[in-house]
Amino acid sequence: MAEKIVKVGLVGFGTVGCGVAKLILEEGQRIAAKTGLRLELACVVDTDTESPRPVRLPAGILTNDINRLLNDDSIQIGVELVGGTDAAKDVQLKMLEAGKDVVTANKALIAEHGNELMHCAHRNNRCIAFGASCAGGIPIVSSIRTGLTANNITAMYGIVNGTCNYILSEMTSKNEDFSEALAQAQKKGYAEADPALDVSGGDSAHKLAILASIAFGYEIKLDDIFVEGIEAISKVDIRYGGEMGYVLKLLAIGQKDKDGRISLRVHPSFVAKDSPLARVDGPFNAVSIFGSAVGQVMYYGRGAGMMPTASAVVADIIDVAIGNSATTFRHLHLKPRSEVELLIEKIGNCVSRFYIKVLAKDQPGVVSSYSRILGDHHISISGALQHEGRGPDNTVPVVITTHPTQQKNVTAALGELEQLDVLSGKPVCIRIVDIPEDKD
Repeated sequence: MAEKIVKVGLVGFGTVGCGVAKLILEEGQRIAAKTGLRLELACVVDTDTESPRPVRLPAGILTNDINRLLNDDSIQIGVELVGGTDAAKDVQLKMLEAGKDVVTANKALIAEHGNELMHCAHRNNRCIAFGASCAGGIPIVSSIRTGLTANNITAMYGIVNGTCNYILSEMTSKNEDFSEALAQAQKKGYAEADPALDVSGGDSAHKLAILASIAFGYEIKLDDIFVEGIEAISKVDIRYGGEMGYVLKLLAIGQKDKDGRISLRVHPSFVAKDSPLARVDGPFNAVSIFGSAVGQVMYYGRGAGMMPTASAVVADIIDVAIGNSATTFRHLHLKPRSEVELLIEKIGNCVSRFYIKVLAKDQPGVVSSYSRILGDHHISISGALQHEGRGPDNTVPVVITTHPTQQKNVTAALGELEQLDVLSGKPVCIRIVDIPEDKD
């Protein structure tokens, strides 16, 4: 069978762009043998055409002129790996309007402007493949869009940021402070010089917006997601949680109830030590999904890095070239914003269990004081932990775990606890997430 030549134009020659070029140039024969497609790198566009890269391009391929790509009708697929949103959005729109199908790993752009880009693609009878935008080399997007289509997906729980997972794993296993663990993550290349987007939970929120959109079939906006990062997490709370049988993870959570209402949130979460997600350590990612037919399925692997992400990008290129992506894209129907806005659950209404730590002064009446406040806000205590020893102002750390209650009840109670004379400082509150078990 004769090979079909598929010309690809690449915009962005950074870390992932180098990985994509490397795979196309070095694995072309293997890809052709498997698929009958000969991927040809027609041009690589980048503002920097001088710096050395870890991959050597054929002469004449690298250019700083995007019109080389846009005006070449023989290039069928444009790959956007610029990063950011403004310039990348302009690149994608121009490629779509020039008749190119688009492949991207740009999670921020898809999360913030995906609806606009998809409408542009439909107008131009083109498609956008974005499987590389979430969880690196894990084929989570294609699994949800095709493999789980027959299911009513009711929940997903994901560790989707390797930087945060590495930091929390180090804090847990080595009893390190946040700053120490972050420094190690930066030294090993797991964290950027400016890690704000990762540790704030913003990167996880981008990915959740994409995954929830295709899982639930809703047009999701980033503002729909409650976000809380790990910057304020203390190794002391990780240790106390461990003593009570929990491991701390930054989770991206999407849940849908029987009435179609969804809650979307990213925050530090204590999960039971025997939970599969509790055992996901270091820079690895994992997503657990619950479907009406399959029950629980879990996807695990490397969520970032040059070659895992490049693998996902090239997989999308192949899917576009075969024609699968165009078909899938045409049949991606999302409930419009006019209907979705009424179905987004506010964080205050979300129900969870909670870990609450207070510094209690060693004097009579302390327990009854904080117990009364919790009771007044319909919060029932399920467990408690108190260590001997003295902290600031002759205080003793007391850890309370609660039965399920609404977030707004806890928020109100914390405000009152902070005003109590018998307690010192601001209480610490971390959610406990009970991930359902799929058992016969």
